[in-house]
Amino acid sequence: MAIWKREVTLEQLNLHSKGTMVEHLGIRFTALNDDSVEAIMPVDNRTRQPFGLLHGGASVTLAETLGSMAGYLCTQGDQQVVGLEINANHVRSAREGEVRGVCRATHIGRTHQVWQIEIYGPDSRLCCSSRLTTAVIS
Repeated sequence: MAIWKREVTLEQLNLHSKGTMVEHLGIRFTALNDDSVEAIMPVDNRTRQPFGLLHGGASVTLAETLGSMAGYLCTQGDQQVVGLEINANHVRSAREGEVRGVCRATHIGRTHQVWQIEIYGPDSRLCCSSRLTTAVIS
């Protein structure tokens, strides 16, 4: 059973990112499952730090993008979601290709949500583990 309260397609999710940092970094939503949402992000000149590795801030951007969109999909009507806290543990680097983020709910409450986002490198090994806490605003 799906956890989402809003009905959207992947195309609509990606169109929602037009003209934003999400589009600038090349983040694209790729899967909307019953209890998870996924997106990919290229590892290129937009997302690398000066030493050629995936920038930790880019990973956090991917994580917050996934968690915020997932949070929004769990609301209804005029409700909005804002981030309260995010953390990220960078456990492995990536130099090229693309990374894939997978977001799942840890807690979906009336006023707060907690999202776990795992980011995998081109070799499908964990690069970053992040947790986002959001507030639901009516």
